[in-house]
Amino acid sequence: MIGKRMQDTINEQIKHELESAYLYLAMVAYFRAEGLDGMATWMEVQTQEEVAHAMRFFNHINERGGRVELRALAQPQKDWPSPLEAFKAAYAHEQFITGTINDLLKVADEENDNPAKIMLQWFVSEQVEEEDAAKKIVDLLTRVGDSGHGLIMVDRELGTRKAAPASGEGEAE
Repeated sequence: MIGKRMQDTINEQIKHELESAYLYLAMVAYFRAEGLDGMATWMEVQTQEEVAHAMRFFNHINERGGRVELRALAQPQKDWPSPLEAFKAAYAHEQFITGTINDLLKVADEENDNPAKIMLQWFVSEQVEEEDAAKKIVDLLTRVGDSGHGLIMVDRELGTRKAAPASGEGEAE
């Protein structure tokens, strides 16, 4: 059985993960409006990943006899001054999520909740990847600057991103 404090903290994390998906979906709309379909595709995949992350937490609570309590989501930003600024916002958001995962680990440690600690280790590794991916795109867009040709090339490259298999289909748990 999951403890109340851990359950409440994970319920808050579900909110954060769904807000991540909501933010990235807003970025999909922004990139589509700007004619940057490759960047929109990249963010669509990111949106799907964030929903999958929320479901990992959702399932963890349920599997341990707890109760999921969904919370209201904040309205995401809808416009950015440039693609670079949108990806800077994504990178900053991933850093925020890393902080919330670290806070969850502290609670799991204080509560001596070993199942939560084990589950959270996957998220620790995932956040390293999430931050790295966003930072690389920020760095690339910074180098490209105002070059229209460079932006088109980055857009094409980001459009090649594919969604990972759903949980249980080749993904290590």
